[in-house]
Amino acid sequence: MSTPGLAWSREEFEARLRERGRSYHIHHPFNLMLNRGRASPEQVRGWVANRFLYQVAIPIKDAAILANCPDRDVRRSWIQRILDHDGFEIGGINDPGGIEAWLRLGEATGLSREEILDERHAIPAVRFAVDHYVHFARRAPWQEAVCSSLTELFAPEIHKQRLATWPEHYPWIARDGLQYFRNRVSQARRDVEQGLEVTLSWFTTRAQQQRALDVLQMKLDILWAMNDAMALRYGVDPQSAAEGLARAPQEAA
Repeated sequence: MSTPGLAWSREEFEARLRERGRSYHIHHPFNLMLNRGRASPEQVRGWVANRFLYQVAIPIKDAAILANCPDRDVRRSWIQRILDHDGFEIGGINDPGGIEAWLRLGEATGLSREEILDERHAIPAVRFAVDHYVHFARRAPWQEAVCSSLTELFAPEIHKQRLATWPEHYPWIARDGLQYFRNRVSQARRDVEQGLEVTLSWFTTRAQQQRALDVLQMKLDILWAMNDAMALRYGVDPQSAAEGLARAPQEAA
């Protein structure tokens, strides 16, 4: 048992960060519906179109972290995240990046590239949540912005679920359209190592560690709120709603 007021050990601090996965949007009714094959084509397309707002914001958020970070070693490793999403062509290697992979996912679900890029399906509340995240990364201490990225602790599982269930439940989606999820399974693990090392090294007093937990919870709330907005716009099947809402009070605790 930890002593009140004293800093947690690295091991206990990491365990407390990982405990916040109970609030991850993998448990949201809208995501339960998607991954259990209960979503209609309209609901799948609505999710893809609105998550695109988040995808294009990720490298902007990471550029803000780089701009605020004086630590050269951190910048040298963190810049890979921008390349992962924006893509690159260096030394004869051409990687189209995660944003392009998401566009191909959208096309595989029946959306046109034009309607994804012009964001005609964007829900105002989703846009607001994404803008808030980018604003936080620009204004917060860079260590807190790094900590906010630790929702990646829980991301590999959600990507693996989609890869395991979507081909069976949604055979109308071309399998090569799921490449984004395949890429992120390994990329997210690497990103977790970077973000976790910074967080465990910089937040060393109990007050700082509690602040880190609050920051991570804020980011979890942003992702949850995005799903709330999509559920309100596109609807949720009753079974997923019952399962998700039964869990929601535990997530907020």
